[in-house]
Amino acid sequence: MIIGIHHVAISVENLDAAVSFYQNAFGFEVVQTSDFNKNKLVDAAIGLTDAEARMAMLKAPNAFVELWEYTHPQPKDLRSRPCDYGYPHFALQVSNIDDEYDRLLKAGMTFAGEVVHFTKETAAIYGKDPFGNIIELYEINTPDLPGLAKE
Repeated sequence: MIIGIHHVAISVENLDAAVSFYQNAFGFEVVQTSDFNKNKLVDAAIGLTDAEARMAMLKAPNAFVELWEYTHPQPKDLRSRPCDYGYPHFALQVSNIDDEYDRLLKAGMTFAGEVVHFTKETAAIYGKDPFGNIIELYEINTPDLPGLAKE
């Protein structure tokens, strides 16, 4: 039985810089760190050989974000566009998209443009963190669409 989504993993060039950004920009809290160096069990689980990496698991309000800095094998820069195959972005549901847009611009994100208000109940905008990862901000103010419970 599937319980739910546990985490989204992001490979980054600089783990310390990424942790700092995600803590300061989003308020995510580091709950676990680890590193491995050519661990056969890890290699078997992730499908790599002689992998070396550092990891930080950050707690978001209803899931986790797992940040990885691999040093071996050498990562490739495969930054994607929203239309590319694979996992092109993750979305954060926000309660006030205009305020978050302004705050995250100051925190170092860049955006595709201005916030798009589809209706009076929904708005969205895609942006990139300082490392090129695509993050969507999504505001939902109607029970007619799937959304997270607001506290």
